[in-house]
This record gives sequence, C-alpha cells and structure tokens, in this order.
Amino acid sequence: MSALFDNTPSRKDTHSFKWQKYKGKDIIPAWVADTEFSCAQPILDAISAQVAHGNMGYMLPGQHTSAINAVVRWLKEKHDWHIEPEWLVWTPGVVPAFNTACKAYCSAGDKVLIQTPNYPPLLAAPKLNGLERVDIGTVIDTESDTLRHTLDFDALEREAADPKCTLFILCNPMNPVGTVLTQAEIDQIADICSKNNVKLCSDEIHCDLILETGKKHIPAGREASLADNSVTLMAASKTFNIAGLGTSFAIIPNRALRQSFTNAAAGIVPWVNVMGLAATEAAFTQCDDWHEQELDYLRGNRDRVFKAINNIDGLSMLKADATFLAWVDASGLGVDNVQTWAEQKGVGPSPGVDFHKADHFRINFGCSRAMLEDILVRLGA
Repeated sequence: MSALFDNTPSRKDTHSFKWQKYKGKDIIPAWVADTEFSCAQPILDAISAQVAHGNMGYMLPGQHTSAINAVVRWLKEKHDWHIEPEWLVWTPGVVPAFNTACKAYCSAGDKVLIQTPNYPPLLAAPKLNGLERVDIGTVIDTESDTLRHTLDFDALEREAADPKCTLFILCNPMNPVGTVLTQAEIDQIADICSKNNVKLCSDEIHCDLILETGKKHIPAGREASLADNSVTLMAASKTFNIAGLGTSFAIIPNRALRQSFTNAAAGIVPWVNVMGLAATEAAFTQCDDWHEQELDYLRGNRDRVFKAINNIDGLSMLKADATFLAWVDASGLGVDNVQTWAEQKGVGPSPGVDFHKADHFRINFGCSRAMLEDILVRLGA
C-alpha cells in the first residue's frame, strides 16, 4: 500500500515551482504546499480521456453537471453537508476566491480580520484590495488533552466590534499550524460574526486532510448559524495534488451573498480549467480508497516529523491535526536567521517571516518516506 506514495516521480527539470527555487543547489525543497505524490490513476485517466477527445474549446463550468454532482456527492459523503448545486461557484483557486470576497463584501477603507500566522497570499489580500488588515493571532490551548494552537478569541471579539471590520478570512484547518477547529470554536466564531455584522470567508482547502483520529472537519456553510453569512472555499487540489490545474470552488448558500461574489469576479476571474474539472470529478467520485491510503501515509509522516523535530536541540513543534505541513518553532536555536540555518543544513522550508513569525519555519511532509528521512537527518546533523 505504501508503494503508492514511496515511489514519487522526480520533479527536477519539470518547471515545478517548489523545485525551481533551489535548482542547482544541494537543498531539498520542503516549502510550497503541494505534495510529491503522483496523482491517483483515475485522475490521470480522466485527464487523458479529455486529451484524447482532442477539442480544448470553451466549457462553461456551471454547465458541467458531472463535476458539480461530484462535488455534491463528496460533501455529502465526507462532510455530511447536503448542498444545492446552485450554491456552488467555480473559482480558479482559493486565492482568487478570497480576493474576490474582499471585493464583494468590503468598501474602500474597511478592515479585514485575518487569522495569523497564515500563508502569504492570504496575508496579502486586504492590502491588494485597498483594505486594512487586522491580525488575529493564535494562542496555545492548554485546556485540551494535548497542547494545540487556536484562535485568540479575546482579540477576535475585541477587533470584530469595530464597525469598520466587515470581513473575517479564516483558514480551517489552519495553515500553517494544522489545527482543526472544534464545534465550540466554530460556534464562537459564528456568534462574534453575527453580532458584529462581519461576514466570514472560510478557506477550507485542507479539509480532506484530517490526520488526527477522532477529529472532524466542520464546514462553515453547513452550520445554520453561518449559512447566510459565509463563503466556504474548498478544492480537490491539496488532497489529490492537482493544484496546477487551477480549479476550486466556493459554496455560498445565501443567494444575495452568492450574487455579490459572482458580480465581484465578473470580467476579472477566469473560468476554471477544463482539465481541472475533469480531475476534480474523478477525484471526488473514484478515488476514495486512494484518499484513505494517503491519509494513512501522511499520519506516519506527521508522527515521524513530530518525534524527530522535538529531538533536535533548538527546535520544537506541536502535532498538527491536519494538513501535510509542520509548523516548527526554531526560536530555541538562538540564531539571527532560522531560514538561513535550515538552508545551510540542506533543507529549504517555507520561511516563517513570510507568515509573520520570523523565528519559525514550515516543513512540507507530503513526500516519500525516503525524502522525509533525508530532510530530518539533515536538520538534525
């Protein structure tokens, strides 16, 4: 079973964004959030069938009923969320989607609440749209069975009360810290947003990568308290490693919110990729077994990273509930630049400074065990 994920294709000389950064250097790229795994065979077959047909003309995503039905099926089976097909709005990535949300639900000079640390495109979204970013930090939850990161709810309550705050962009599961928010936490977010007239845009692109036994993802739009006040962003891209095909979707149950979102995207945001629709349909209808095997493999990787990192002097981390990303606290190293320290060891993580946490870095463990062991041996050398 592990052979599926042990035997990863080489990405050298393939123009891979992740691998180009350190081209020609003895540094293992462990940064961008895509995996090293080959796509599941049904996805490759679906893409091949599209190519074999021979015509790559316009295809309107809203008329692609088989891809829409695949999303409906997946959300029902995996997340107990019964959506109406008309709630779905196709987008060419979650980054364009949350930027569209900024345009749709904010006016010039408004403030956008952003959970931090967070990945760079999300941190950049408010300024790109002429808005002011207000950071809501994370804190260590010491009351749960194991230490975990969670939102600073006191800060969220305080900042959301500002009438200029009109939108909260959340990442759940959280990137980079890997937390899956609980029902109580989702309820608290819903309450704060509701009483302060703040709309929620929930980036849930890692929702199908829950690794911790007993944890369940709670889609924002599934909650009655958020259904009319939220945009839920999802994709097959992280789970099934098809990010390069530029296909994701927003689920917006409220008609008025959906219309505002669609209007904000009009003329700027392109239709999703024909190949991405084919791949998403296959992923959400034919790859359940592959998905379960991937989760099992990633759990093993996560546990290996957790043990190894916490045995390296100067490094520590909390175990992630989800994603294939490890958020490493390197403050104990006592060095001026933790990114340089890692690169001198021959490992290229995501720089913590890009997430607004300069004494941390993020390690991508969505790779073969052999590649992961090489990364960990180098860091511990």
